[in-house]
Amino acid sequence: MSEALLTIENLSVGFGRSDAVQAVTHQVSLSINKGETLALVGESGSGKSVTANAILKLLPKGSAHYLEGQINFAGVNTLQCSERQLRGIRGGRIGMIFQEPMVSLNPLHKIGKQLVETLAIHRGMRQKKAENLAVSWLEKVGIRNPASKINAYPHELSGGERQRVMIAMALINEPELLIADEPTTALDVSVQAQILDLLKSLQQELGMAMLFITHDLSIVRRIADRVAVMQEGKLVEVNQCKTLFSAPQHPYTQLLIQSDPRGLPVPVDSNSPVLLKAQDLKVWFPITGGLLKRTVDHVKAVTDMQFELRKGHSIGLVGESGSGKSTTGMAILKLVNSQGVIEYDGHDLQGLDRKGMLPYRSKMQVVFQDPFSALNPRMSVAQVIGEGLYVHTDFSDEQIDAAICDAMREVDLDPQTRHRYPNEFSGGQRQRVAIARALVLKPEFILLDEPTSSLDRTVQAQVLDLLKSLQEKYGLTYLFISHDLNVVKSLCHYTIVMKQGEIVEQGPTLDLFQNPGQPYTRQLVSLSSF
Repeated sequence: MSEALLTIENLSVGFGRSDAVQAVTHQVSLSINKGETLALVGESGSGKSVTANAILKLLPKGSAHYLEGQINFAGVNTLQCSERQLRGIRGGRIGMIFQEPMVSLNPLHKIGKQLVETLAIHRGMRQKKAENLAVSWLEKVGIRNPASKINAYPHELSGGERQRVMIAMALINEPELLIADEPTTALDVSVQAQILDLLKSLQQELGMAMLFITHDLSIVRRIADRVAVMQEGKLVEVNQCKTLFSAPQHPYTQLLIQSDPRGLPVPVDSNSPVLLKAQDLKVWFPITGGLLKRTVDHVKAVTDMQFELRKGHSIGLVGESGSGKSTTGMAILKLVNSQGVIEYDGHDLQGLDRKGMLPYRSKMQVVFQDPFSALNPRMSVAQVIGEGLYVHTDFSDEQIDAAICDAMREVDLDPQTRHRYPNEFSGGQRQRVAIARALVLKPEFILLDEPTSSLDRTVQAQVLDLLKSLQEKYGLTYLFISHDLNVVKSLCHYTIVMKQGEIVEQGPTLDLFQNPGQPYTRQLVSLSSF
């Protein structure tokens, strides 16, 4: 048996003022062996990140309280360490990758300066030697042209590149333990696979242990040796990865495993009339240059998009970030300028101005990816849901209130909560509010732009089931944008694969998944099934 590098014993952490501290983790005990990967899984709010941040005492001073227990790293209780001792461990012996690299990287400093700084602090390395090592690590984590990228600012890099920089920063001092907190959540499936493979290869090269925090069980299957499951601040099950997935013991673990997107799309009539048609749709954004700001080139966001979407059916648009999925959706709703044919129920939308589009706005609704940023925090839920009714109907206040209550009941929200504000709801509840806002106008068509990607697995399953039941009940028509092929398989009758603004392949969803014709589609399908 390998020797334990880190042990957490009966850890309870609370937040609040000293006279009113509320415990959020309860007597958590777990260990990580040298060279091992332990996955810590559970839904948002289960205490995963609190437990991980407690290891290095990174929780907010003043409001966070370590109520009981101890954390031993290589024989040292980190909770008893001074700030000076902790500085020697943080970033040196224990590296950490955070969920959102854009927040974690300093936007005012170049990438090179941030990498050199950590070498100077922990190794006392001279500038030139540190710069050379930084370039070699950028190359090691797969950054192209590392010698030039070292002089880039974080905002000049893509999401995948920023995450690679965070990995380089966490590993440049060759730590004994890496804590990775949801490091692939915001990444496309292909970039996600690259990052996971990179972490595994670097782990083997350095012989380090890894604590990997996630709510995505497909990642756990791919990367973990052992799995620890948390629910409401408590550790409910710890087991070897294969054993946990083949024979989960705790009901909550069983629920998580069963919450993977499942089932087939709702039955539909293949002869139902075409509701939405796009033909030769093109969205090119001009690039201007020179003194007179003439157009010198174009960003070809979408080229030659075409499809027919029948009433009551769902089409999935899949592809990586930057493939043109969301731009296509915005063009269909006439929220960005485009060329080509857009027909809705036999009517040409391209020639319509803002006033001409108004009758179609109530029929065509949208649900966005992040419900928190899509809902106005200064408006109550009733105001958010009812806003469209004031614009598109001449209902009385009583009729509007009744319609709001009906819409909330449709999405399994209690109408008694309609006077609360969005921040008083969970992520899944906020997404239900966004769906209720779309439903209240009794639309025929809803654009769903990654509506489940930021949600926990169990909540995602609930929202998918809700979307299916609403589609079956009201004959709704969906254009569903996603990079999660398992979700698309569960909801969509037809799928279009996009890459760099163009259609790579399209066809009935099950046919496309079982017999992908193009290499890019085969890659996406294989990555979604690990």
